Amino acid sequence: MTRPFSVTKLIEFSDVSDSTAAYYAEENNLLSIEESIQNIKNLEILSLYKNNISVIPDFLYNLTTLKRLNLSANKLTEISPLICQLNQLEVLDIQHNQIKNLPKSLGEINNLQYLLVGGNQLSHLPNSLSKLNNLIYLNITYNQFSVIPESILSLQNLLELRVYNNKITSIPDSVSALKSLRELHLNDNSLEKLPDSLTALHNLRKLVLSNNQIKTLPNEIGIMANLTDLDLRLNYVTHLPETIGDLKTLRFLDCRNNRLTYLPESILNLKNLEKLDLRMNKELKIPSWIRQLNCVVFY
Repeated sequence: MTRPFSVTKLIEFSDVSDSTAAYYAEENNLLSIEESIQNIKNLEILSLYKNNISVIPDFLYNLTTLKRLNLSANKLTEISPLICQLNQLEVLDIQHNQIKNLPKSLGEINNLQYLLVGGNQLSHLPNSLSKLNNLIYLNITYNQFSVIPESILSLQNLLELRVYNNKITSIPDSVSALKSLRELHLNDNSLEKLPDSLTALHNLRKLVLSNNQIKTLPNEIGIMANLTDLDLRLNYVTHLPETIGDLKTLRFLDCRNNRLTYLPESILNLKNLEKLDLRMNKELKIPSWIRQLNCVVFY
């Protein structure tokens, strides 16, 4: 929602204190950041979303009480190493700019919980990001990554990882280290296969793999005991492993536009399944037992 330009306006949020100081200058075609911002005492929220700002002035990095900073949809090409001075920052959104590199000092913001860097020109991340022990959400979508950066795979408290719309061709075995992960979005890449180690993500709820080149799923996928959503659309999958029937919590299984030829009868064991989509599998023979499923089935 767009908020009106206001120099010192106090914004009340349901999830923040009534006295939280916030400054919003969104969609105002600003070319620069007003120096008057630094006069706001105890500023915690600063949003300069969707302007034409190309440079962050050094004084902004002196706003050490900031907890949320939104600089998305501007024309930034770099972030200064001084970013580490914002050591109270919990949310940093610099999506949809023209940034090619992130400073190593970003890894020193120990309080950071949400980092959004999608829609830039990044092909790697600094190794220092592995030190962000409080990070629970990371978005690196719409960039130039060909591999998942190793620094990400050390983030053991990460709950949601979005890496879609990149150029990723494989997932390293070390992905199994992301023990807390609940959502993994890998759609719109160039994946051909999935490592068996992916099934070690026992807390994973949502796995989005659509629009890749995947032909098979790991045989042990059934041990992903908490999986509720599995999106396989627009791949080359020819069959589902028998163990898919062990996914007792699965609610949504989307297999549209693959190359399935048959279905394992173990699907009948998916008692919590709400939707099964099998459309656009031209060679698939729909088994008669499909009518026994107590869910919506498209084929």
